[in-house]
Amino acid sequence: MKAQASVLFDAPGPRARRNILISNAIALAVVLVVVILVLMQLDRQGQLAPTQWTNALNANAWTNYYLPGLQFTLQSSGIAVVTALIFGLIFGFLRLAPFAIIRGISGVIVEFFRAVPVLVMMFFLYFFFSRVVAPTGFIASADAAYYGVIVGLTLYNGAVIAELVRSGVRSLPKGQREAAAAVGMTNNQSLRLVEVPQALTAMLPSLLSQFVVILKDSALGYLIGFYELLQYSRQLGSGYSNILQTLVVAALIFIVINFILTWLATKLAGTLSSRTGGETAPATSTTMVPTTAVAK
Repeated sequence: MKAQASVLFDAPGPRARRNILISNAIALAVVLVVVILVLMQLDRQGQLAPTQWTNALNANAWTNYYLPGLQFTLQSSGIAVVTALIFGLIFGFLRLAPFAIIRGISGVIVEFFRAVPVLVMMFFLYFFFSRVVAPTGFIASADAAYYGVIVGLTLYNGAVIAELVRSGVRSLPKGQREAAAAVGMTNNQSLRLVEVPQALTAMLPSLLSQFVVILKDSALGYLIGFYELLQYSRQLGSGYSNILQTLVVAALIFIVINFILTWLATKLAGTLSSRTGGETAPATSTTMVPTTAVAK
């Protein structure tokens, strides 16, 4: 790493290091001054009073606001994760199909949903469910925002996952498909049994990062009337005039959940790598690729 860094960038000399240290110290001092001024202003407005935090952390806040909001956030995000993964795998396979017309149509669909901002998609789907679907009695009008959030997250993140699958498979060495063909596999069998599983393992950190994006983007649902953690926190803060405290609590909840997801992604990636990196016994069926052949 040091050798590569020296090739790409010139190592700073003593004067440059001193200038960097001084500029960092000045920037830190400016940030501290701004933070102190903001805290002093909030204190003059009574926003830092202990009672403000008490109303944001008492049993009523957790029972009637944070926990119900967290339930809807995790519920919508969990459903969107599953449906986005299904969408991504299907269209990822289609983008790798041997027929050009199938690859072209699936590519247009994936690129379209990747290009449309997820918030715009939520607004469109909310009006679709509330104005078109709800009058038919298929869903309740009050659930239009709920379905709009889930479907919007599914389409946008599913398109991203589809591109992850396609790029992950394309980045594999050509020897993987050749090894599969050597043991009698068709292109579809090679894709399904050899290439995609390896690509999924390799892109697992990116895939879990996309799940974190789904969780965070679910907070955009409050703009279309979806009551999730952020909306419940804002409602609590409006009632007790402590919007700062309630949003801080909501932010900490999101941070903890995202940290847990990232930690699980790291552990899972390490587990899968350890299971696929060692020697295995030769396959007894012709539909399985030997590890030594795949490694080549």
